[in-house]
Amino acid sequence: MALWACSVVPALRLWGLGGARPWTRRPRIAGGGRPISFSAGVSSVSGSGGHSQKFLLQDIAELIKTRACQRVVVMVGAGISTPSGVPDFRSPGTGYYSNLQQYKIPYPEAIFELSFFFRDPTPFFTFAKELYPGNYRPNATHYFLRLLHDKGLLLRLYTQNIDGLERASGIPASKLVEAHGSFASATCTVCRRPFPGEDFWADVMVDTVPRCPVCTGVVKPDIVFFGEMLPHRFLLHLADFPMADLLLILGTSLEVEPFASLSEAVRSSVPRLLINRDLVGSLARHPRGRDVVQLGDVVHGVKRLVELLGWTEEMRDLIQRETGKLDGWDKLGE
Repeated sequence: MALWACSVVPALRLWGLGGARPWTRRPRIAGGGRPISFSAGVSSVSGSGGHSQKFLLQDIAELIKTRACQRVVVMVGAGISTPSGVPDFRSPGTGYYSNLQQYKIPYPEAIFELSFFFRDPTPFFTFAKELYPGNYRPNATHYFLRLLHDKGLLLRLYTQNIDGLERASGIPASKLVEAHGSFASATCTVCRRPFPGEDFWADVMVDTVPRCPVCTGVVKPDIVFFGEMLPHRFLLHLADFPMADLLLILGTSLEVEPFASLSEAVRSSVPRLLINRDLVGSLARHPRGRDVVQLGDVVHGVKRLVELLGWTEEMRDLIQRETGKLDGWDKLGE
């Protein structure tokens, strides 16, 4: 889930490298010039400097099929997990931030603030119970990314999500950068002893705050809270993005820094494909000549790309192996 894509709280600071960078949210495009818009389900491109050229979804597929692109970097957010039933955080009425009153917290963002966690960790662990591994399953988008890995095309997958569905789809940890952390590991907040993630779930599932067996300190999953530094693996972007020959951006608002700025870190000649409900981030503000935008439902957009790649049967086989569902490709994520 795109954990931090929420309203700006001025008092908070982003867990930037060294904790020094302020947490900022990209403003939405409004006014000031001709608006950019695409019809849902239509792929197109606008070049910068007044120059435009056609570069379409089928062109991206051809680059992948011919292996002209072999170092694919992917950026994903909450939009790839909502088809699995995982609520996002910001949607009015259905997002987690609209339904956190049950946890008796003063304001929604408090559940991810260290200061509040140290005063009362119970609301966070009540929330964490909702994300217990196995409560949700990967969908077609996750398995498409898994297939990219299986074909040796995935250089790295950068995710804002904390639901672990990328891991659950079979993508190895070595290929993942979980920018906002994960439940796969945990750390004692007092003695800093590390723990495997499964060590605290037994307590969480019976509504008990997990504690260190050595010092009795509260054991916190390695989820990035406000005020904490990003995981050290995030620094891999310094090597990955200059090496990338294709950037895929799926299901993210590109509003949270420093994650959002990664979309501009690939070389200007590298194609960027956005599959998303909305035109967002640098692809809206500073479009490039090889940008492709596929707006609409993310799963439908991914399925269209898979069809153009000629991978439909392989996807069906993969999903059947992983889920045991013969009709998994047709039903998964619908």
